[in-house]
Amino acid sequence: MLSHSRLLTLSALALGVAGALASGNAAAAGFQLKENSVKSQGTSFAGTAAKTGDSSVVVNNPAAMTQFEGTTMQADVTVIDLNYEFQGTGTDALGQPLTGSNGGNAGGVTPVPALSVVHKLDNGVAVGAMISAPFGLATEYEDGWMGRYAAHTSDVRVVDLTLSAALDITDRFSVGAGLIASRADVTLSKSVDFGTLLFSNPATRPLPFARPQQVDGFAEIEGDDVGFGYIIGMHLRPTDNVAIGVSYRSEVDYELTGTADWTVPDNVRTVFNANPMTAPLFADGTVSADLTTPSILNVGVSWKATDRLALMGTYAHTGWSSLREVRIRFDNPDPDSVEPFEWSDVSYYALGAEYLLNDAWTLRGGVAYDETPTSIEHRTPRLPDANRMFYSIGATWRLSDAFDVNFAYTRIEPDSPRIDMTEAGYRLSGPFDGDANLFGISAQYRF
Repeated sequence: MLSHSRLLTLSALALGVAGALASGNAAAAGFQLKENSVKSQGTSFAGTAAKTGDSSVVVNNPAAMTQFEGTTMQADVTVIDLNYEFQGTGTDALGQPLTGSNGGNAGGVTPVPALSVVHKLDNGVAVGAMISAPFGLATEYEDGWMGRYAAHTSDVRVVDLTLSAALDITDRFSVGAGLIASRADVTLSKSVDFGTLLFSNPATRPLPFARPQQVDGFAEIEGDDVGFGYIIGMHLRPTDNVAIGVSYRSEVDYELTGTADWTVPDNVRTVFNANPMTAPLFADGTVSADLTTPSILNVGVSWKATDRLALMGTYAHTGWSSLREVRIRFDNPDPDSVEPFEWSDVSYYALGAEYLLNDAWTLRGGVAYDETPTSIEHRTPRLPDANRMFYSIGATWRLSDAFDVNFAYTRIEPDSPRIDMTEAGYRLSGPFDGDANLFGISAQYRF
């Protein structure tokens, strides 16, 4: 019969879902979402820390709120159309090809909304609030695909409520800060190859179903928590035509708690139940895990070159090195499931321009290069990430002195993402064919 220590080791390998607690092929490198401003999206997010006139500065650089007058409200929504398909191959513990399809299009259409408000007081103080989604995305593969033991569904959602305030120190220099209350919700699932688990133990190997890919189960993990962080910024206007902004968003720590839902085939459960030491394994119960989202340093510059033309740029540094591993802890006897990430800090570079066509229309465009924090040693189908390019266009339609509507389109092209992973006896290797299209619309009203 199965030995207790042997099955504990194998159960950790069979689960292997820890890494998905911080995954999802988002619209920026890692699982970051930059889409909190359609106006900024039109320039590939160039100059976001320096530009004014967009109330998303509540989270992008609160110091810029002092450049507003009265009350400004803004609603943004960006629809992310993510497309990527696995084009590789896989083998099981016996070297046989993994059965199933390539998973189909694991992406989908996901709306990312944001809502912000800024109010400027008469004493040089400005306050603001914003709801936004800085991290996460949902992906799903076809049932029974060849990489089913690595990933099926990943739904990672992080929603922030940010309250900010800013103060003019001089006519040309302001500072700001904000408090972030953030909620993370995670749902993950994958198939479990119980056939390989039983085959690896001599005591159960004679069973007819104790063969790789012969008897699959399923595991789904759900968890959520609320964490807190902060943002600080400064905004300098050395001349009437030049603005420089710097903002820093802190890490946010979450202690996720939730449930593990196991689907174990009847014949496999009978084997486990025959041994009192293994009977409690793979049973539904509660789980917990720690997750830290990274710090972000954002530096932006905006230059009004002429009365009609403005140029802008951004450098952003995201501290993904804080994500070393994710460890799922089970209240049941199942051992911890640990996924090493070993991610690296990354940089984001963007250049953009705006052109005032006439009193009603402003046109904009931009390009950006976004580095991936991942490496092929730890890359999985849940996050087939790679360096990527952003290509954006956008426009503002000014319907009146108080009301604007903004539009933007962005094409994101990753640099041939690949995976090469070996886990629990199977290997999955090959490239992904992927891209993303972002469609944004927003409205701003000034009182």
